[in-house]
Amino acid sequence: MEGAFLDGFLIPEATGFENWLTAERDAWRQRGVQALSRHGAAELDRGRLDAGVAFARRALALDRHSDAAVRVLMLGLALSGDRAAALDAFESFVATLADEVGTEPEAETRALAEQVRRLKVWRGKETGSERGVESRRAPLIGRERELERLLAAWAEVRATRRPGALIISGDPGAGKSRLAEELAARARLAGALTSLVRLVPGDEAVPWAGLAALAGAGLGEAPGLAGASPEALAGIAARAPQWLERFPGVRGASPLAPSPAFSEVLRAVSEERPVLLVADDAEYLDADSLHALAALARDLPAAPVGVVLTVPAHPGSGELDRFRARVGRDVPGATLALAPLGAAELLELCRWAFPGYPPDQLDRVARRVGADSAGYPLSAVELIHAVHSGTAEAWPTPHRTYQDTPPGPVSGAFVAAVRVNFRTLAEPEQMILRAAALLGDRVPAATLGRAVGLDGPALDAALDDLEWKRWLVVEPRGYGFLSRMYRQTVATELTPDGQRRRILDAAKGAPAS
Repeated sequence: MEGAFLDGFLIPEATGFENWLTAERDAWRQRGVQALSRHGAAELDRGRLDAGVAFARRALALDRHSDAAVRVLMLGLALSGDRAAALDAFESFVATLADEVGTEPEAETRALAEQVRRLKVWRGKETGSERGVESRRAPLIGRERELERLLAAWAEVRATRRPGALIISGDPGAGKSRLAEELAARARLAGALTSLVRLVPGDEAVPWAGLAALAGAGLGEAPGLAGASPEALAGIAARAPQWLERFPGVRGASPLAPSPAFSEVLRAVSEERPVLLVADDAEYLDADSLHALAALARDLPAAPVGVVLTVPAHPGSGELDRFRARVGRDVPGATLALAPLGAAELLELCRWAFPGYPPDQLDRVARRVGADSAGYPLSAVELIHAVHSGTAEAWPTPHRTYQDTPPGPVSGAFVAAVRVNFRTLAEPEQMILRAAALLGDRVPAATLGRAVGLDGPALDAALDDLEWKRWLVVEPRGYGFLSRMYRQTVATELTPDGQRRRILDAAKGAPAS
């Protein structure tokens, strides 16, 4: 939509026509704002953040006072990682309303701004300058339908105030964790309480380990917990001791069993706002916690609680398989199976990464990325970063055929790409990654610092940078690799024996991981 309705059209001395034209222009302008805002929101729901932001800016160009348009703009910028720009858009909107119409933003707009303010800020990364492949945060290309289905299922949980389960399955590197993170980020910005944990093989053998992790990753800070009984709080505190620090008065209470305690706590919290629980790598959920999560639909028939589980394409666990089979039938929700990216999607990903490449060069890179990654997003993005880091000469050149430079095995290509990208990191960051690879699935920051001789701001800055660059992820129990494929490569291919011994020796006496 460009220009006003009948822009430039004039009938001299036709006052009635001018009045009609003014009213029509305003009506069509408002329709345009609504259409652009809705379309921008739909683009965000497909994971197309740049397109959503562009539509929001067009809507605001038509109406500087549109709350709906500025919310789409703020949400798109926040999801892109540019928290500062999202808050700048809000402050500019506040000033415009105050100066031009003497009003304030709607409550929903103010609430979104408050959620944006609470987002984590990585040191030195809130400049908005990192775009494209430099940011290492690729868009959700090829996962638009899956994201829309997840958002629709989560919207139904909120609208019906009934529990729902969302199962995301796929092979390693298919993008399960990224989709779960994206849903959690949107839920958090919409005001939901989110608790996201990444399970590791050791959790499977510990009764109630999954429940305790979820309780410690966000539920313990919910204001609504005041509505839970002391017995329920004591039941959770028996498995998540950090709860005793917030609720010391429950020490003398008779604790409920973990499953009913968990249900009561969720009921109390969800009366205030929706709750989204995310268990990444849920094949490592202990049986007790899995049963408790599966029972929420029965135990909480009127609570807006969503449960997201990411699982392998073929879990191999009888209990997990049975629960997945129930989702969409007697358990409300949706199941998604992630397939590898196709040729068109890989070409779009390369176009995002290399906007200056001519079509023939983009086609060559995309075809080689597809051959060496088998279409799995994690490998594809890592290979693209390797090309960007200066290894493009190893790829087919304009005068050579694909037969002349055949792709290597997926594992070999991935290891080579990780090796290249690892070497772009600063030395302290490389050492932290080596320590994280050697010391356990999940390592506290203090343990990593002791192992590599860092502490204070220097350690915090390095960990933040590794989290921003999507090497590591963090939860209350410690730091771990985004993918086990990364950990294995760093541990076996990028850590010399001498450094291995020094890291393990330095870590002795540190808190256990």
